[in-house]
Amino acid sequence: MAERLKGIFTPNLVPMTQHGEINEAELRRYVDWLIEKGVHGLYPNGSTGEFTRFTPEERRRIVKIIADQTAGRVPILAGAAEANVKETIRACEYYHEVGVRAVAIVAPFYYKLSPASVYAYFKEIGDNTPIDVTLYNIPMFASPIDVPTVQRLSEECEKIVAIKDSSGDLPHMIRMIQAVRPNRPEFSFLTGWDAALMPMLLSGCDGGTNATSGVVPELTRALYDLTTSHQIEKARQLQYDLVKLFDVMLYSAEFPEGFRSAVELRGFKMGCGRQPLSSEQKTDLQTLSKELQCMLSTHGYSDEPIGGCPIDGNSAGNADEVTRIVSTVVAELKRRGMVD
Repeated sequence: MAERLKGIFTPNLVPMTQHGEINEAELRRYVDWLIEKGVHGLYPNGSTGEFTRFTPEERRRIVKIIADQTAGRVPILAGAAEANVKETIRACEYYHEVGVRAVAIVAPFYYKLSPASVYAYFKEIGDNTPIDVTLYNIPMFASPIDVPTVQRLSEECEKIVAIKDSSGDLPHMIRMIQAVRPNRPEFSFLTGWDAALMPMLLSGCDGGTNATSGVVPELTRALYDLTTSHQIEKARQLQYDLVKLFDVMLYSAEFPEGFRSAVELRGFKMGCGRQPLSSEQKTDLQTLSKELQCMLSTHGYSDEPIGGCPIDGNSAGNADEVTRIVSTVVAELKRRGMVD
């Protein structure tokens, strides 16, 4: 049996040339850097990787480049969602051939489907895939995968081995773990919501596919290590820092342009994404870049911008929310005798 999926899988951004094509040399350099910084795995063709903005041939090329450059050093969880189930199964076959560990497949998007249709879609894939499959629940962009559907698929399809949930809904994650783990103890649960990584891990998640790990892999890996070793206070402070960085990158620009700007500050030529930007948006990105540079400089990952940085404002709102969630989870773990 293959090892369960666990740890931090980085959803890779794709560097682009000035002509809007895949910058293979920079992508290879980025992969090496992420592995050197300690991420547990790589996740190409996810939402952060803008998979819908590439052709099927480009998506396969991205995975092939990353698989070649990784050379087995870390596992790869490749996004394999295509426009229909037939093409998705073909993608599964291709990624199996290039040697990735597993694929992640989002529920059907554009058409909002019923739970019965979502089940039928994944059942068809689970019965015909040569490679392990991770369900991908992201209800803001695709048909939701509810708990009964996850439970049924886990019990009927051996090749469905995990779920990645990007809803950020902690109770939903707990309900899935409670429903699935008794019958499939090897089934993996990954969170795609960086702002709740610590409480998700404390609740039983095995890891995450976290966009911040593409910018500050050192911090995201440290948060995982501290949380899984129950060093709660140290982990809590890192979660505060990641929430602030995550919010700025996510909400201050069109997704994932904030993340692309931040990776530029780590020394990579990311180029422009394929979504055109207005002149106002480009100006906003320049302002955002300065703010991100200040945030990265506090951890020693960048120099301060010319003119320096403002005194850090009060982030008590985020901190209070994280504290409340973590305290609730820790109290429950103590009640069960799982932590001292």
